[in-house]
Amino acid sequence: MKLTEEMIKQLEKDLENCTTAEDLLGQKGVIKNLVRGLSEQILEAEMTHHLGYEKYAPEGQNSGNSRNGKSSKTVQSDAGEMQLDIPRDRNGTFEPMLVPKHQRTIGKIDGIIISLYAKGLTTRDIKEHLEQLYGLEVSPTFISNITERLREYVIEWQSRALESLYAIVYFDAIFYKIREDSKVITKAAYTCLGIDQNGQKELLGIWGDQAEGANFWLSVLTDLKNRGVQDILIACVDGLKGFPDAIQTVFPQTEVQQCIIHQIRNSLRYIASKNKKEFTKDLKSVYQATTKENAELQLERLNEKWGKKYPVVIGSWQRNWENLSVYYKYPEEIRRLIYTTNIVEGLHRQFRKVTKTKSLFPHDDALKKMLFMAYLDISKKWSMPVQNWALIISHLSILYKERLQLKI
Repeated sequence: MKLTEEMIKQLEKDLENCTTAEDLLGQKGVIKNLVRGLSEQILEAEMTHHLGYEKYAPEGQNSGNSRNGKSSKTVQSDAGEMQLDIPRDRNGTFEPMLVPKHQRTIGKIDGIIISLYAKGLTTRDIKEHLEQLYGLEVSPTFISNITERLREYVIEWQSRALESLYAIVYFDAIFYKIREDSKVITKAAYTCLGIDQNGQKELLGIWGDQAEGANFWLSVLTDLKNRGVQDILIACVDGLKGFPDAIQTVFPQTEVQQCIIHQIRNSLRYIASKNKKEFTKDLKSVYQATTKENAELQLERLNEKWGKKYPVVIGSWQRNWENLSVYYKYPEEIRRLIYTTNIVEGLHRQFRKVTKTKSLFPHDDALKKMLFMAYLDISKKWSMPVQNWALIISHLSILYKERLQLKI
């Protein structure tokens, strides 16, 4: 099945006039028109299969059944509500598979190109998928033109207004190969995942840069503030260079917790195999201590026992102790949430599943576009608040009563 010439001309015209995200993905947008057109074409193909002959074909004369106009049906899809013209037959025996009788949702064609792209399929993969499953023949260029329009949507999303306060925000980086000036370089995509006052997760933005530092983080945090963020209670980071200085400038009241798990992993890389088991046991007494005072006592004992043999490792814990030990001031429910950046790393693992087919991105925009679409797909499952959130937010409202006003 091919897109009709009329459909192609209309889509090309729509794409030329597409200047905003609403034009692309809105109620009257290009994607919805594409979904509607393809759906109605498939319905016509189903009718042809049901009757056994093409429309206007002479074989249909005296065949005992024929087309009998169309009926309008309102259906729901990921692209929103839309009207479809459903073909009818004179005998009333036609039952479309795409939108069965008494059903008002469609899923097989809905968001074909966008949803497949969001799952990491290349344009050629999408082309093959459409041909094999739906009999649709479209060119890779046509698919690229559709997905390229997502760039404007990404820009709008990246500059959208945010909540005034986030209880916890996680900052981390994920690395990719990108072509730049005829060279292949490794660049980081820095992500910021926030938890709002309702315990809901939200990706606040994606930023790209080759080198992190105070100036880079200052620009990221200033961007968040310009978009409406007035306060962050706790920021969780993986030892990001220059971050503590930058956040003190933009959000001076924010507590910064450095990821304990990353600190442990980095430490054990420099411990000899023969000492690793014993050192790990001694280190546990530090980060699993019930109070900060006891943790500092255990850190001193760790230094006395291992400091001379592993001065770099022990020195790292001592230098970073102020940010590593923040979680001790909170109850267990909050400690489990902030002592590691596992929440944002979980998002990154999902990103890697989507991008594993891409060994190299042609430019920054291509990477951001794919990560954004992957996030939209992943976040559909983020319907529930963080576990034990009612208890967590109650604790936070007591600790930060001047900054956090619960809405009851």
